[in-house]
Amino acid sequence: MSALQLLLARVHRRLPGRARALPLVSALELARRAGWLEPPEALDGHTFLLTVTDLGLDVPFRCENGRFRMGGGSGTPELTLRACVPDYLRLLAGQCDTDTLFFQRRLVISGDTALGLEVKYWLDAAPRPAWLGSVARRLAAGFGGGGGG
Repeated sequence: MSALQLLLARVHRRLPGRARALPLVSALELARRAGWLEPPEALDGHTFLLTVTDLGLDVPFRCENGRFRMGGGSGTPELTLRACVPDYLRLLAGQCDTDTLFFQRRLVISGDTALGLEVKYWLDAAPRPAWLGSVARRLAAGFGGGGGG
C-alpha cells in the first residue's frame, strides 16, 4: 500500500459516515452537471454501494431524479461495486472497460443483475473529457499503479 493510500485510509476511518461519502458523491454529481456522466433513467430511484477496497472505503449513494445523492437509504444497497482506486480510475478514464476488470476479478459487482448490466453499459458508453485520461494516469501512479486490490 502506498503512502497516499495509508494516509487516505487513516483519514477515512476518522470521518463521520456522511463525510466519507461527500468527496466521491460530489465528484459524481459534478461530472453529471458537466454533462459527461449523465445517469440513464434505469438508475433512478436505486441505491448503490461503491467499495474502494485498498482504502477500506464504502460509499453509499443513490440516484434520484437523475442526480447523485449521498446515502443509500436503509438496508442493503441494490448494487455494490468493489475495486481498488487505480482500477476505478482506469474505468473512469475509459482506459479499461467493466468486462475486462470483471473477468480479471478486479471489479466485483453484486446485487441486482439487471441494474448491474445497466451500470456496465452506461459506464462503458459514457463520454469522457480528453483531459481525464492523463489525470487518471497520474492519480493511479500515486496509488501504486494498480493491480489486484
